[in-house]
Amino acid sequence: MTRQFFVMFRLRLLAILIPLFLAAMPAQAQVAVTFYSHDFGKNFPHAFFVLKGKLENGEIVDTSFGFTAVNISPGILWGSVKGKVETPKPKYIANSNPHFTVTVGDNEYRELMALVTKWRNKPQKSYSLNKRNCVHFASEAIAILGYRFNAKTKFWKKPRSFMEEVMALNPMLKK
Repeated sequence: MTRQFFVMFRLRLLAILIPLFLAAMPAQAQVAVTFYSHDFGKNFPHAFFVLKGKLENGEIVDTSFGFTAVNISPGILWGSVKGKVETPKPKYIANSNPHFTVTVGDNEYRELMALVTKWRNKPQKSYSLNKRNCVHFASEAIAILGYRFNAKTKFWKKPRSFMEEVMALNPMLKK
């Protein structure tokens, strides 16, 4: 047998084995998490995040989460009120400011979903403008993903400024 035969044989074998090897590898999750702020509008400023992509098991992810008061009233100025995790509507998202997007795997996705569950299950009155608002919720998501934020920030009530501060603390974050 000639050398040319062995070269061709190896190439054909590789052409068969490489696709089989790649097919046997688990799919990599590709879930993009984008952090947003919404300026003053009907209610007040807001921070939230959007998740879009696909998990390793093929499940499609397309959702968003923010934390807010159940009822917007002057009561939020004087103390804790009932709070809820909400899913902002597409039109609301489209009229908001995207700040940065990061791609996460299944584990980080599950951690974010556990955060959502934790905040959904907080005893009521769970919303506090000064201690547990949308920016606090977003800051926990940012920390889960391994990014820095200023725990002593003066921007707890200013979502846009908070997100800009996070980006300054993490120069690798880009829109």
